[in-house]
Amino acid sequence: MEILEQQLADADRVSRRSSVRGDVLGDALLDRTHRIADLEVRLGQLEADRVAERKRADELAAAHPDVSGLLRERDELQLEVRRLGAELHEARELCVAAEDRCDLLERQLDAVEKSTASLPVANAPQDMPKILVVDDEPGNLLAMTAVLATLDQELVTVASGREALKALLDHDDFAVIIMDVQMPEMDGYETCAHIKRRPRNRDVPIIFLTAMGVDPEHSARGYAAGAVDYISKPFDPWALRAKVAVFTSIYLERRAQQ
Repeated sequence: MEILEQQLADADRVSRRSSVRGDVLGDALLDRTHRIADLEVRLGQLEADRVAERKRADELAAAHPDVSGLLRERDELQLEVRRLGAELHEARELCVAAEDRCDLLERQLDAVEKSTASLPVANAPQDMPKILVVDDEPGNLLAMTAVLATLDQELVTVASGREALKALLDHDDFAVIIMDVQMPEMDGYETCAHIKRRPRNRDVPIIFLTAMGVDPEHSARGYAAGAVDYISKPFDPWALRAKVAVFTSIYLERRAQQ
C-alpha cells in the first residue's frame, strides 16, 4: 500500500509539472503564432510595395523607352573609359621609356662622333661637298644619280633611314640631303627627326620627295620634322638640280667664312 501511495504521489507531481509546462509551452506557442501572423502581414506589405515599385519602373520605361538604352550606353562608356585609361597609362610608360632610350643613344652617338673626330684624316680632295640621297627604290636612286651627276659632286646613295644615319656618322660634309618620305621601318619624317636631334647634322638641309602629292597636311608635317623643301614625284630635274646647287653654294660660303 505504501509503495502504491508513493508511486501515486510521484505520478501526481509529474502530472502537475507536466500541466505547468504545458501551460508555459501553450503560451509560447500562442506568442509564436501571433508573431508569425504579424510577420506575414509585414511580408505582404513589403511584397505589395515591391510590386508597386516594379509597376512604377515599368511605367517609367514605357513612358521613356530610351531609359534602358541610355543606361546601357552609360555602362558601355564607363567600360570604355577604364580601357582607354589603361591604354593611356601604358602609352605614357612607353613614351617615357622611349625618351630615356633616345637620350642614352644620343649620348652614345655624341661619344662616337667625338672619338671619330679625333682620328687623323687622310689627305683627300674635299673641294665640293657631298649629296646624300635616301630612297628604298633602286630605280629612284638610279634616276636621282643621273639627274645630279652633272653637278660634279659625290653622291652617297642609301636605301633606308638607318643607312642614312650611318652615312651621316661616316661623313660630315653633306651640303644637302634628298630623302623619300615613304620608306619601310623608318619613314622620312622619323629619319629627319633623328637627324635633327644630332648637333653635328642639325644644320644640313633636307629636301623631301614624295609620291603622295604635296598637300597642306603633308607639307606641314615635313616642315615640322625639319625639312627645308617638299617636292612631289614626278619632279622637275632642272628644278631639283637648281635647289641642290643653291644649298651647295650656301654650304661653300659657310665653310669659307669658318
